[in-house]
Amino acid sequence: MSTAPACLSHSRGTITPALRAAVDRLDHRSRHQAAYHFGWITAGGAPTSADAGKAVRPALALLSAEAVGAPPEVALPGAVAVELVHNFSLVHDDLMDGDEERRHRRTVWKLWGASSAILTGDAMLALAQEVLLDTGLPTAAPAARLLARTTRHLIRGQVQDLVFEQRSHVTVEECVDMAAGKTGALLSASAAIGAVLAGAPEATVDALALYGDQAGVAFQLVDDVLGIWGDPAVTGKSVHSDLRSRKKSLPVSHALNQDGPLSDELAAWLTTPGEPDEEELRRVADLIEDAGGRDWALAEAARRMALAEDALRGVELDAGARDELLALGRFVIDREV
Repeated sequence: MSTAPACLSHSRGTITPALRAAVDRLDHRSRHQAAYHFGWITAGGAPTSADAGKAVRPALALLSAEAVGAPPEVALPGAVAVELVHNFSLVHDDLMDGDEERRHRRTVWKLWGASSAILTGDAMLALAQEVLLDTGLPTAAPAARLLARTTRHLIRGQVQDLVFEQRSHVTVEECVDMAAGKTGALLSASAAIGAVLAGAPEATVDALALYGDQAGVAFQLVDDVLGIWGDPAVTGKSVHSDLRSRKKSLPVSHALNQDGPLSDELAAWLTTPGEPDEEELRRVADLIEDAGGRDWALAEAARRMALAEDALRGVELDAGARDELLALGRFVIDREV
């Protein structure tokens, strides 16, 4: 069994030529901005080798085909499609969150403006469906339907995320539901789409989807921890980035829903206008940790990952691919936190 980093590196190497070929279909301006976002070129157009992300979703797509006994090539259009949808969401998220950097580079909206970021994201989303439907496989339509439904749930999660910023109180259950849409939905589709393209039985597809769904919530829990306490050198974002925007992430929501002076102080701070300074942000991060937000989020991530692993063990899958999926899930939640 290869290590998770080796699996991710192999996945990136496998899909990059097909992903580049897909992006080449776009109009010149969208193509340029998408290529920059993927780390293939500088803002001026010179070739570069910038960080293009971990490629977790394409890796899941390729492994899901192998898990049902199909060659990974069957899942390649699905792997490209989920990576396009993921990056459409990142380009739009950066704009909505006001993030000026991603992976230590200026974001698309910061370089070319909000309208360009919206259009480039839209172009990638449309292209994802085109890539799937152009395969000509009889399973292309079900795969495209899965991706369309997934995108709807992803957008639902993003809508909830924005709405929660305007509310004084959000329950933990609401935040988990938001994470299931915003992050879990696409990881679920990624873990199933290769099996769908391979024509696997419905029960097997469902088990892989459940694995991805639970792993996705675990991923978001860890991501939210990193958004408060993560090292900028690792995350590529500024320290306390989620707190700076007063985002009601999962650790924050858990802390808010604890009775006592810590949650009261945190609730009051969230409604305080103005730009917080670094000392204030450190204080708030400590409040959340003292209220149990960090420990709960990491424990819940581990619990969700255990549920994901149980889903894989409940159906007949290729042993090697199952082991790769298990290793990949563990790698996702064992990021530097």
